[in-house]
Amino acid sequence: MKDIMQELESRRQAARMGGGERRIATQHTKGKLSARERIDLLLDEGSFEEFDMFVAHRCTDFDMEHQRPAGDGVVTGWGTINGRMIYVYSQDFTVLGGSVSATHAQKICKIMDMAMQNGAPVLGLNDSGGARIQEGVDALAGYAEIFQRNVLASGVVPQISVIMGPCAGGAVYSPAMTDFIFMVKDSSYMFVTGPDVVKTVTNEVVTAEELGGASTHTKKSSVADGAFENDVEALAEVRRLVDFLPANNREKPPVRPFFDDPARVEHSLDTLIPENPNTPYDMKELILKIADEGDFYEIQEDFAKNIITGFMRLEGQTVGVVANQPMVLAGCLDIDSSRKAARFVRFCDAFEIPLLTLVDVPGFLPGTSQEYGGVIKHGAKLLFAYGEATVPKVTVITRKAYGGAYDVMSSKHLRGDMNYAWPTAEIAVMGAKGATEILYRSELGDADKIAARTAEYEDRFANPFVAAERGFIDEVIQPKSTRRRVARAFASLRGKKLKNPWKKHDNIPL
Repeated sequence: MKDIMQELESRRQAARMGGGERRIATQHTKGKLSARERIDLLLDEGSFEEFDMFVAHRCTDFDMEHQRPAGDGVVTGWGTINGRMIYVYSQDFTVLGGSVSATHAQKICKIMDMAMQNGAPVLGLNDSGGARIQEGVDALAGYAEIFQRNVLASGVVPQISVIMGPCAGGAVYSPAMTDFIFMVKDSSYMFVTGPDVVKTVTNEVVTAEELGGASTHTKKSSVADGAFENDVEALAEVRRLVDFLPANNREKPPVRPFFDDPARVEHSLDTLIPENPNTPYDMKELILKIADEGDFYEIQEDFAKNIITGFMRLEGQTVGVVANQPMVLAGCLDIDSSRKAARFVRFCDAFEIPLLTLVDVPGFLPGTSQEYGGVIKHGAKLLFAYGEATVPKVTVITRKAYGGAYDVMSSKHLRGDMNYAWPTAEIAVMGAKGATEILYRSELGDADKIAARTAEYEDRFANPFVAAERGFIDEVIQPKSTRRRVARAFASLRGKKLKNPWKKHDNIPL
């Protein structure tokens, strides 16, 4: 018996060492942690339960039968984050470059199946050289098995990917189908084809960092939702994000203790809107002053900055926030901001997270590049997302809400539950100057007359009261009381029940 116990321990020790001390040391010199160190940081201390520690590949081509490391390049299992269950896999670059084989994929599929059955999030720590070439189509089949589970798990349990090393070729498509992707600066990259292939095919000379680094994917492509300085910061921030999310689509997000008065009055908000309607202000200030203790977790902070998306807490409950940002492009909606916000709204709706929309939007961004790029179809994505959402929806219009953009931003007509406006709100088809020039084209030569007409239009329409008269705005509220009104609105909507007509699925304008 003693010998068997010793063999078990020695086998465990060998499996825990992965590719050996030398390769782990190489990871450390690159500023990267090992697969197991990452899991230890991510999960609550002592909570990790590992599966399939001794699984080994079954490939015999290319002399692979002589290299059969235990675990086959991925550590899988479950643990807890702040006491809440989560399934995790962490690819081990020290074992055959973390390459995906048939058995490697089976290990990942196993915990994804368990996550679906038991209703817990799946978190993947990606650090892999891609498909294991020696296994050929078996490795590709393994990838496809993972992809299929990503699809089935979508909207059932939250899926989070953290790219902590290379992620290339077919490997990128599993993270791409998850709900959130985070990267580590200077040590992770994602691309379908690498710099060498790009040079061969298109003659473009580009580095891996330029082609698919964290900066590229957070600022240009929108593939990633955030980038962090190192492995430690990335894992700490992922822990924070998980705290905002429900375990699955049948549970509510966790409610945290809060020490901030829901009726707190913020007098500074009365002067947030500048006197000049064309002067920008920072919408994040409003978000932070509404949230419990200013607790706000922004998603895709570096992409399409003209719209803000993220999670905040209100009376200890998670609320998804979508807000126009007047500091960038005057808060206009465009292709990028519409896509960014639509995906976020759909995530919140899938997981029963209420939505707060803060509106200051002068319209859609004009221009040939927008029209040629399909702003109509992309703008319709956001419209569609809000229209199909059945979660509680509270909207506050702070300043401009013009034209179709007024409709799109969670208006009463898209089943908004509570639609508030500040006294500074301007709800109209378009701005006073443009409207006057169309309505009184015959008077354009007379500057005084046009100025008078513009002032008349502003008095009549550049306010929230016309919309309030028609019931499209439920209440015109004082800016300083916004936190109290929004908190009470969401409190009143906690029992909301709303169902869309039966359908197999919708056909969102992709």
